[in-house]
Amino acid sequence: MSEITFFWLYLLAAGALVMCRLPRFATYSRALLVTGSLMVSVGIALHGTSLITVIVTTAGFNLSLGNAASMIGLELALIALIAAIEPTLRGMSAGLLILAALAATMTGASVAPDSLTVLAWQTRAHVLISLLSYGLLTVGAIVAVYALVHERRLRAGRISAFNQLFAPLETSESLLFGITAAGFAGLALAIISGATFVDDLFAQHLAHKTVLSLLALIVFGALLAGRFFAGWRGKRAISLYLSGFALLFLAYFGSRYVLEEILHRSWG
Repeated sequence: MSEITFFWLYLLAAGALVMCRLPRFATYSRALLVTGSLMVSVGIALHGTSLITVIVTTAGFNLSLGNAASMIGLELALIALIAAIEPTLRGMSAGLLILAALAATMTGASVAPDSLTVLAWQTRAHVLISLLSYGLLTVGAIVAVYALVHERRLRAGRISAFNQLFAPLETSESLLFGITAAGFAGLALAIISGATFVDDLFAQHLAHKTVLSLLALIVFGALLAGRFFAGWRGKRAISLYLSGFALLFLAYFGSRYVLEEILHRSWG
């Protein structure tokens, strides 16, 4: 199945979810929600099937940069489908689906012979935990951006039908810190599990990834501590979260892009 199919299914579903939140389409909101949900469901099924085909090969696991991004996109689409159950989160779901659509187009990209590896179950578990944690923290980044835009619109007194695409700030903040806590735990577990099979950080080209991941973990930990002990919220919390996410993005995708696309090397 062509990657462009997933792209359009997710993108059209995002449009349907946006429309079902706008007052001018209130009469058709239920039909739009059902249509969007069906398109996402079909997209997830086709996307997942395609990913299994390109990742699990007779020569080993194809863990290329493109396939990793596509896996995260699949997770975003699944979370978007679940989040759409709550009316106030449908605008956020649309944002997740747009990212999922872009990530889906990378399925099978950057395939190189040294990307095909035979992995022990411990390594497969580490990769799965890492990707799930990154996908969850990506959702948090979308929530943070939505909350930041919404806060600025409210402060500027910009009230319009477009505001229906945003969840209440209290809901966004609660969701953001819940995601931060879960993502922090997953990231910590990924770092610990990864340490069990790393023999030489420099020989395996993992030094930069490890350092940046640890820095991201510290930032997310500081955010959780600030929330618990000092009640951090608003712009401070959002800025700190996005800083941690930027470090994590550089740790995984930045490092892999330099290794695979520029230096033509791979981890391990």
